[in-house]
Amino acid sequence: MTFRPHVTDLALARRLERAEGSANAAFVESRALHAPALGATWSEVGGTYAMFDGVGSPLTQTFGLGLFAAPSADDLQALEDFFRARGAEVFHEVSPLADPALLPLLSGRGYHPIELTTVLRLPLDDASPPAVSARPPVAGLTTRRIDSGELSAWAEGSARGWGEYPELAAFMRDFGTVTGSSRGVSCFVAELEGEIIATGAMAIHGGVALLAGASTIPAWRGRGAQGALLAARLAYARAEGCDLAMMGAAPGSTSQANAERQGFRIAYTRIKWQLAA
Repeated sequence: MTFRPHVTDLALARRLERAEGSANAAFVESRALHAPALGATWSEVGGTYAMFDGVGSPLTQTFGLGLFAAPSADDLQALEDFFRARGAEVFHEVSPLADPALLPLLSGRGYHPIELTTVLRLPLDDASPPAVSARPPVAGLTTRRIDSGELSAWAEGSARGWGEYPELAAFMRDFGTVTGSSRGVSCFVAELEGEIIATGAMAIHGGVALLAGASTIPAWRGRGAQGALLAARLAYARAEGCDLAMMGAAPGSTSQANAERQGFRIAYTRIKWQLAA
């Protein structure tokens, strides 16, 4: 199947969904190393990646359903058994490019839609404009990719970006540690006067760079740190041979608007489906 980076078709959807599914699978593998008692694991059924990151985790779901093989009741049953065996609810994140036969299968088994995610993409070819921040970085702000010995500082900086929600501090610190330890992930920081003020991460799979982990310490917002981090990550992705970048955002959100200002375009909007209890 020919890949055309500026066209939204099945080939594009397969690349985007496999990149995100692979990043989530790598996260689950990292979680299994950090917290063996949790039982984090993942499995592939008919080209669909099913991830278990603990009951209630937003990563406990599937990616790629209906994109890599014709959907079947047997495959859905196997996926449902995977989650039920671990006491988890069943969620599928489904691209609109999935086989249309999937929809009656889902509705017939008692699934209902619960969430939308806008998937944005940016071709990293010569015809693509470079990332331009809506707010130029302040003088003295620098960005860089961290080395493995700095992961704790990166995770702490990422957690501090959620400063308005102190109850999430421990969760976000742990989440950052697991993210930064995942295979294929590179972590970046923005610094001002030697202090980490913002963070970002990127996972690479099959030439696709998945952007995530954006966080800015509240007191340092409005300094252009995230725009600078975006430019740094895209430059690194190009150097690593990526031809496509992607990210997800809530439809109509500030994150989506910021991404579009920086050259990203909407590929499609996914629907998350939940199986009724």
